[in-house]
Parts: sequence; C-alpha cells; structure tokens
Amino acid sequence: MKKRSLSILALPFAAALLPLSAFGQQVKITGGLVSGVPGSDPSIMTYKGIPFAAPPVGNLRWAAPQPLVAWPGVLKADKFSSSCVQQIVPQFGPWTYEFMTHNDVSEDCLYLNVFTPAKSAAARLPVFVHIYGGGFLGGSAAVPIYDGEGLAKKGLVVVTFNYRLGALGFLAHPELTKESPQHASGNYGLMDQIAALHWVHENIALFGGDPANVTIAGQSAGSMSVHDLTGSPLAKNLFHRAIAQSGGSTVGGVGLAIEPASLASAEAEGQKFAETKGAKTLADLRGLSWQQILAPVPGADPMSGPRFAPIVDGYVLPASFMDIIAQGKQNDVETMTGGTTGELGGLFAPREPVTAKAFQEQARKRYGDKAEEFLKLYPAATDEQTQIAQRESTRDQALVAMYLWARVRSKTAKTKVYEYLWDHALPGPDAAKYGAFHSSEIPYVMNTLGRSDRPFTDSDKKIGALMSSYWANFAATGNPNGAGLPAWSALGAKPEIMEVGDKTDPIPLAGSPAKIAFFETFLSQGK
Repeated sequence: MKKRSLSILALPFAAALLPLSAFGQQVKITGGLVSGVPGSDPSIMTYKGIPFAAPPVGNLRWAAPQPLVAWPGVLKADKFSSSCVQQIVPQFGPWTYEFMTHNDVSEDCLYLNVFTPAKSAAARLPVFVHIYGGGFLGGSAAVPIYDGEGLAKKGLVVVTFNYRLGALGFLAHPELTKESPQHASGNYGLMDQIAALHWVHENIALFGGDPANVTIAGQSAGSMSVHDLTGSPLAKNLFHRAIAQSGGSTVGGVGLAIEPASLASAEAEGQKFAETKGAKTLADLRGLSWQQILAPVPGADPMSGPRFAPIVDGYVLPASFMDIIAQGKQNDVETMTGGTTGELGGLFAPREPVTAKAFQEQARKRYGDKAEEFLKLYPAATDEQTQIAQRESTRDQALVAMYLWARVRSKTAKTKVYEYLWDHALPGPDAAKYGAFHSSEIPYVMNTLGRSDRPFTDSDKKIGALMSSYWANFAATGNPNGAGLPAWSALGAKPEIMEVGDKTDPIPLAGSPAKIAFFETFLSQGK
C-alpha cells in the first residue's frame, strides 16, 4: 500500500461533491480528492483505503496519530489497505474464514473505509462507526463479516477503520511517557480510534452522513474500546450513541473485561518487554523491525508476557471506565449492550461437564460461606443435576452481572440502556459443539450473512433481517424498536433482559427472585 499524507485540518463543507450514484465519483475531503466505486450492490458507493493519519513508522512508532500532507491528484479508494501488524491465523476454533484477517499487514495501516447509500451530501443519514475485536492483538476492517455494505443498505453511512494492535498499539514505557507532552504512554490504539472519529466528524457529511448523529459500535475488544471511548474526555462530542457487544458490560469480575493497568505498572511491563528484545533504549526499540517486535522470545511462556491493552494513562483514560461512571464523567449516550449464550461457558471451547463432587468443590471455593445457600438454589447431588446447575447458574450469574452494570451506570447517567442475550447458533458442522459462540451474532447484526459460506437457512435470513434492523434503528434514533419488530424495552426496575435470536422476547434474569438476590449480593461485594 503506497503511503499517502494529508492535513488533519477540516476542509470547507462546500467542497465539490458529485452525485453519489455516479460511477467513480469524486469527493473532496480532508487531504484531497478520493474516488469511490460501487459495491457488490450498486446502490452502495464504497471508498476503501482512505488515510486518516500519518503512517506510524520510524519516530512515529509509539506516538499519537499525526497529521499528513495533502496528496496530489485523485486517490482511487477501491481496495482495503494493509491491516495493522499482527499474527495472521486463517482459522481458530469456532472462528472460521469470515471472522479472520487475511490480507497483508504493515505498520502503515491507519486507513478507513466508507460505505454510503446516500445520493447527495444533503442526505444527512445516520453514521455507524464499527470497531473490530480481536483481543487488542488482531483484527482488521477488512475482515469479511465487518463489511459495511449490509448496514448501509439499511440506510446508514458505515465507517470501518484500522487501529494499532499489540505491542505496537499499547506498549507503555518510561521513555515514551517522558517524550509525550501529556506525560502518558500506552494507548496508541485508542488514540487511533479517536483520530478516526475526528475524521468522521470533519468529513462524513461529504458522503451524505450526519456528523451530529454518530454511533460507535464494537464487539469483544471493540466493545471494550467503546466503553473506553465513552470514558475518554478526548472523545467528547464525537459520537452520540454506543453499542457494546460482549465486552466490559458486567460487574463482579464476570464475563469479558480487562481491568486496565496503571501507567506505572504498564511502564514496568514495557521495560521488561524491551529487555527481552535486547533494547536498552527507546531508540533501540524503534530500530527494530516489526517482525522482531512480534517475534516470540525463545523459551518464554507466551502467556506470562505483558498484556497489551488499554491502560489508565491519565490522559486518554483518566481512570477505569467503571470509576469514570461512578464519578459521572462519562460521555453520556444511549447504549445497547449484551452477550451470547456460548460465552457463558468460555470463549475458546465448549464448557466441559463437571461431576457433582467437582461442582460442589468449585462452589465452596468461589462462594465461601455462601456456598450452601448457592447449592440449595442450584442443587447438584447427582451428575445429572450438576449439568443443569452448571448451565443455569452460569447463565443467571452473567445476566445479573450485566443487569447490575446497567444499575451502576444509571446512578450517574441520564440516558437509556438496552440489554440483550444472543441465543442463536451459527449453522455448520460445529453448531452443536459451539452454539451461540463469542462473536456469532456479528454477521446477523452487520447484515453480512452473504460474506460466509455457512449453510444459512430462511430462518437465519429472518433473524439477520431482525437483528440488523434493531441495530440500524438504534443507530438512527437511540431506540432499537421499529415496525414489525418484537418490542424491546429499555432496562428499568424490572429484572429482565431481551433474548434475541432463536427467541426474541424479554426473559427474567434468573429462575427466581432468590437466585437474583443471591448473585446481586455476591457480585455487589466485588468478588
């Protein structure tokens, strides 16, 4: 991918814009002219590989995203850029081809893509900005199921983008902190996300989008990013709603959440990481190739190394997201959040059945003096009883943890929360094994079933139409409800959540008030 540059200063709104239905149409945006091409559906114009920041290479490695110089001529935006540096894995457990990154990787990766159904700049359509998941170690805007055409056909202008990953996106180090004007380091991937949102704010009207109606959405690490952006003062006024799928919307250490490290702790880990690479100084680190940065240390346990993820740096993130909520300092926007039934048993494999004896031992270890109360609510005297107790207690605890998260949020937020539980298994040979696994909802909510070769049925297509309509409605209005859709209420005092997928109806958090009360007490203790 040829490097390009632009200035981050916004250009006048009066910039030239030809009718969006015109083939090869040109749009004058920040940095110069770009030309798009029709998508697989000719009613959608696509613009792929638009730079939104300078290539973070050389001395810009581990720096905040920087402005670029405008490019000459017309930039042909007809293909995805390289993905950010990561290990490419063709398939992993339940995540088959359509869930994975496949194109080239490069440090020069800060590009975005626009998918628009608009016919003119005057359309002012709602904007949907998607943030990919991947544990902050992998992922790409070029992943097939993230394609923006599906939701664009629902009347949204969709933006997808790349952000730096792993050590190149989240390394903190004392020298990096020292050279920073804000005396912070480590959150470069988050700063990339904020830079992309600035680009949207300055340019999306030229593609028929409304910069005053922007929804950010993400799954897994993308969901955690959504929460971090909601907590970051640097993202203030850059978005107006949030969708957080499967990440960070629970309390009590339940579910998918990464407790952010402090700057001092992350700096110490960064120093250790540099030492494993033989780098004594920041200059030494920047002198290494990205292949050397990514290379595993011979003989080292890969699970014991530093965890590259967002941290509390005092600048991008002044505190953890939950602390920011408690202080009432978040960007207060309507939020949709939820998880999948398959996540309740673990991400990487189905939850294995346990014996009655093992289940009881686990209960006593986890719940201490409350264990006997737990075992009365979820009897496990036989192995058969245990399978039911294991399944129901895991589900109930997760739903109560999500409900309590919304209750904590409601103490300082004025906006509504819509919560869901996804219960539909993707069709395929492993459907019974993995069920509604982590991220299995994405092709349905993104309206991208056509990007997969799984044996989808008419039922799948109906579920996809329903789910993508909920998501599109929420992005447009802050309320997922619409004509022909089962009613979905915002979370209130009633302890229930919306089940979506095979069934689409409100369900109680647990089988009885006593079970809800048990987990509410336990989780509120912060265990």
